[in-house]
This record gives sequence, C-alpha cells and structure tokens, in this order.
Amino acid sequence: MKKNQLFLILTLICLVLLGTTSCIKDEAANTEADILSVSVDNGILLRNPVVSNSEVKLFTADSTDLSKVKIHFNLTEGATITSGDTTNTDYTNARMFTVTSQDGNWKKVYKVHFVRIDGITDFHLDDMHYYTYTDEWNPSAQPINKFHILSETTLSKKQINWASGNPGYLIAAGNSPAEDYPTFQSNDGFKGKCAQLVTRSTGLLGRMFGAPIAAGNLFLGDFQLDISNALRSTHFGIPYLQEPVALSGYYKYQAGASFTDKNSKVIADKKDIFTIYAVLYEVTTEVPYLDGTNSLTSENIVKIAKLEDKKETNEWTRFEVPFTFLEGKSIDIEKLQAGKYNLAIVLSSSEDGANFNGAVGSTLWVDELHIDVKY
Repeated sequence: MKKNQLFLILTLICLVLLGTTSCIKDEAANTEADILSVSVDNGILLRNPVVSNSEVKLFTADSTDLSKVKIHFNLTEGATITSGDTTNTDYTNARMFTVTSQDGNWKKVYKVHFVRIDGITDFHLDDMHYYTYTDEWNPSAQPINKFHILSETTLSKKQINWASGNPGYLIAAGNSPAEDYPTFQSNDGFKGKCAQLVTRSTGLLGRMFGAPIAAGNLFLGDFQLDISNALRSTHFGIPYLQEPVALSGYYKYQAGASFTDKNSKVIADKKDIFTIYAVLYEVTTEVPYLDGTNSLTSENIVKIAKLEDKKETNEWTRFEVPFTFLEGKSIDIEKLQAGKYNLAIVLSSSEDGANFNGAVGSTLWVDELHIDVKY
C-alpha cells in the first residue's frame, strides 16, 4: 500500500516535469489537448500504436511503403490537430503534429513516426540523446537537458530508443546532471561508449514509503506511467521477426557496500547482484506486452535467455547465453513473419530492485549486446 502511495506521489510530480508545470492547470491542458488513440488504414501495422505524452510510435515492416499513408487521430473532445500541409500523406520521415484544445488556450506537440522492424541484432549503446524539459509557462525559458535516452540505429537507418525508469527519478534528481540518474551513457565502454546502470537512493521521501532505492535499468520497450501499479509502467518488448538463438555481450559489475530491503534494513549476509535477460513472447489481445509483474512468468513467453553465471569484476567480461524454449512451447513461423512476437532485453543493476531490495552504489556496465538469430 505504501509503495503505491509513493508511486502516486512521484507520478504526479513527474508529470509536472514531463511537460507540465501546474497540477491544476496542466490537468485541464492534458485533458483537452490529447491524442487518445490512433488508427492506420490498409492494415500495415504490426502492433497497436504506442501513444505517450508527446509521441506516437507506429510499428510496421521494413518493406512498407510509407509515402501514402492515411492516419486517423482520436482526440479529446473538441480538440483539433494540424501538421503543416494537411494533404500530406507521406510518413517516410517523422512528422510533428500540434493538438489544440477546444477553447484554443492549450496546445500540445506530438512527434508521429513509424518504426520499421528490420531484424536488428546488434546493440552498440553508442547513440544517445537527452530528455529535455521546457517551462511552458515561461515563453523565454530555454530547454533543460534532464536525462539520457540511449538509442540504436536499425539497418533501415531508423531509430529505436531504449527505455528506462529515469522518468520516475526526476523528482529525486532535482537539478542533478544526467550522470546522477540511475541509467546513463558512459564513455567507459568495451568499444566506444556503453550503458552504465547505478542503484541510487531515493532520499527521505522514498524511505518514508518503503521505496528507498531506484535500481538502474534499461530495456527494449516503453515506460508508460501507471499510477495504480508501479510495476505495470514498464512495457517490455518490441516486435521481432526472427527467432533468437543466443544473447551475448560484455559487462562489468561492482556491488554496493550495504544491501538493504524496502524498509532500509541492512541485510548483513546479503550481497547485491545484477540481472541480464531476454525473452521472446507471443503478443495477443489479452497480453499486448509484458511488464514488471510478469516479465519472467507470463504464459505467453516462448523462449528465455538469462545470464546465471554472474560475478563482480572490474574487467570487461564476455557472456553468451542460449535462448531455451519453455516446456511445451514452440514458434509459429507464420506468426513470427507476421510480427506477432515481441523481443525484450532487460538489464538492471540490482536483480530485486523492482521490489526496492538492493545496495546503493551497485553499478553495472553493459556494452555490445548481440542477438544470434536462426536463419
């Protein structure tokens, strides 16, 4: 109960920092100038659209012609949407749309783009951009860089963003630099740059509600705030058109000095450890994605690759783990080719960090991830 109360408090504050600055006024703005849902003609989508606070992602096959696409936007009552040339149906590149509320007082800008799925197998963790915050109530305010968003470039030169729990750490971070968040990009890579995940303290407020730490995490998927259940905010997985055979990469790890539970009680004989795993699962109407409640237990999971031979080390250490079928599971090739399976890669500096158990200071470096696929 306390965990949910804390998450509600942090969520409300984070919503302020994620693009609004006044709880009362912004609630009205978000209510009246939102894209609620999206549909696309001709059945070209591999997955339901992902609509967030400022972005619409549409997953399609790499071969799809995006020069003539008809998109239908479902908006909040009375709102209107514009994007320069209203007759333009070319979505080869990302387009920006502005939603205006019924009374004309509120505007919201959305990036609408297609994500082509072309069987990405290498994740170098070399690309990064910032989540930026702008004070909408101050016309002269400059954007402020908050935290790192790591990304990959697909074979078709499209960008796929990694997700993390950094948005939930905005209030604890305050005005701290991006390197003080749980997840950020480091120059200390095995090759070039890498991801660095650190278990952080959430401060006094976190301790009050039994959530004293925030483990560094990184995953393929989306972070969508769920105020009723924090674990459901992590939506794991992206469409994947090939059968994964093995997950490999490089890591370094140092455990924090003192392992504590969610009540900040020191567990003297417990040492923190990280986690790295990947799952392939079937997407259904009932299970459109996995989240923190079922990422390793869902009945929809077909194959799992989980690193078990883990250790503390200051040296870059290569690992390779096979994807193994769960008992009674197999892959339907037709469904695979039709984009009906998702692949999720999940990394965390504290294996039990989702339950607020771990050691502040535990640090995981990861680089050059690779998925071997069956040809």
